[in-house]
Amino acid sequence: MPTFAAVDIGSNSCRLKIASVQMHRLKTLHEDREVTRLGESVFQTGAISPEAMAATIRALKRFHKAVQLHVADKVRVVATSAMRDARNAGAFTEWVRSATGWDVEVISGLEEGRLIHLGVVTHEVGARGRCVLIDLGGGSCEMTYSDGGRIKAMVSLPLGAVRLQQEFLMTDPPPREDVARLKQYIDRELKKAARKIGTPRAALVIATSGTAAALAEASSTVRKKAGTKEKKSLAKRRVEHLGALTADAHEVRVLADRLAKMRDEQRAAVPGIGPRRSEIIVGGALVYSHLMERFGFKSFRYSELGLRDGMLAQMLSDVDLRASVHQKIESERWAGVLEVCRRYGIEQRQVEPVRQHVVDLFKTLAPVHGLPEEYRLWLEAAAMMEDVGKFMNHQGHHRHTQYIIANSEIFGFSPAQRAIVSALARYLGKTRPDAMDRVMRTIPIEEHTNVIRAILLLRLAVALNQDRASAILRIRIHVYPKRVVLELVPGRGGAELEAWSVKKEASYFREVFRRELFVEVV
Repeated sequence: MPTFAAVDIGSNSCRLKIASVQMHRLKTLHEDREVTRLGESVFQTGAISPEAMAATIRALKRFHKAVQLHVADKVRVVATSAMRDARNAGAFTEWVRSATGWDVEVISGLEEGRLIHLGVVTHEVGARGRCVLIDLGGGSCEMTYSDGGRIKAMVSLPLGAVRLQQEFLMTDPPPREDVARLKQYIDRELKKAARKIGTPRAALVIATSGTAAALAEASSTVRKKAGTKEKKSLAKRRVEHLGALTADAHEVRVLADRLAKMRDEQRAAVPGIGPRRSEIIVGGALVYSHLMERFGFKSFRYSELGLRDGMLAQMLSDVDLRASVHQKIESERWAGVLEVCRRYGIEQRQVEPVRQHVVDLFKTLAPVHGLPEEYRLWLEAAAMMEDVGKFMNHQGHHRHTQYIIANSEIFGFSPAQRAIVSALARYLGKTRPDAMDRVMRTIPIEEHTNVIRAILLLRLAVALNQDRASAILRIRIHVYPKRVVLELVPGRGGAELEAWSVKKEASYFREVFRRELFVEVV
C-alpha cells in the first residue's frame, strides 16, 4: 500500500503528516510541527526575512529525513498566506527545491479552505451534517459553510493571528487605541464575509488550528476554576464524552478582553496558551470573539484536523478509486465545473454531446492514446467549459477560455490541474500546441505528450458536434495496427458537415499517433 506525506508551510508554523493507505483508509504514521513564523516579516515589509527562511528550511530538512525514513511514495508541499503575499516567494521556493528536492505549491485561500473542509468532513464526527468550519491561521482566516459534506459557501479573510499582531499590536501590552483599531478592522472584514457567506444556520461550529486549540483549552481551564455549572444539551454531553475541547461565545469574549490587557509573560502562564502562542493570541482571540458574536455562534468545537489531512485525503482519492473520499472529490469537482458553466452562461444540454463523444473516444481509443485515467475527467471538464470565453468575446474566445479556466477557483482542481484543463480548451481552433507557447510552459514538460494527445481527442469531439441542433451522432470506431476507422451514424440532420470537420483533423492525427484516420458515413 502506498505511503503519502503532506507538508503545510504556514505563516506561523510548518507541519508534516505521513500516512499509509490501509483498507482504503489512511493510517497516520508520523507527525511533526515547528513554529517558524515565516509570515512575521512578510506582514511588515512584504518579504520573507533571511532568518525566517533559514528557520523554515531547517524544519523542512528534518521533515525530509522523516519522509525518507518512511519511504513515502508521494509528497505534496503547499504554502499558504505568507507565500501568497511575499514578493520574494520565488527565491524561497528555489531554496526549498535545492535543499529537499520538493516543489512548493502556493495555494489560494479558497483552495486552502477546500482542503481543510475535505480533511475535516472525511474524519470528524458530525461534520457531514450542517456545520461551519473556521480555520484561523497565521496569515488568513477561512470560514466555510458545509451541508451534507458539501461546501455551500466559503470566504477567506486577511485575519491571521501573525498578520494582525504585526500590523496592529506591536507593543506589549497593546494600548487601548491599537486594540480599538484592530476591532474596527475585524468588524469591517467580517461585514464583507457576511455579504459573501450570509448567515449560516448550523448547530455545529468546528474550529481548527492552534489559536482555536489554545482558546478552547484556556476556556476549559477558566470554566473549571470558576466551578460554573451549566445545563448541557445531549450534543454537548456527547462531545465531552469524546474528549473534544469546546469554547462558548461568552467565554471567548471574556478571555479575549482579558488577554488584551495582559503582558506577554502573563498570557504565557494561562493554561493552554504557552510561551510561543502568547505572542500572537490576542489578535486571534479578538477575531473569534467578534466572529462568534456577529454570526450568532453559541460555541465552537476544536478539531486537530486541518490542511494536511485534506491533502492526504486528496492523494488517497487520486490513487484509490474505491475509497469513499474519491467519490466525494469527484462530485465536488463536477459541481465546480457546472458552477463555472452557469456563471458564464453555458447551457449543459449544448455541451453535453461534446462531453459524451470525448468520453467515447477516450475509452475506444485507449490502445492508441495511452493516456492516464485522470485525463478522462480533465477532458470532460474541458469539453463542458470550452465556450466560456465567449462570455468575454466571440473573437479569440479560445484564448479567453484558457484564461478563465486557469484563473478560476474550481473546487477539486489544483492549479496544476487547471493549467492542463485550460490548455486542452485553448487549442481547439486554428492554433496547435507548441512547447514554447506561454500556455504550455505552465505545464511540466513530462506532461506535454499527454496534453497534446488529449487535445486531439477533444478536437475530434468538437468536430463531431458541428450541428448541435440535430440529434447526437453515434460513432463506431475500429482500431487497426496502422489505421483507425471512424464510422459516423447520422442523426436527423445528416453527418456530412461532421465528416468534413473530422477529416480536417486526419493529418494532425497522423502526426500525433502515427496512424491514418479514415472517416466513413454509414
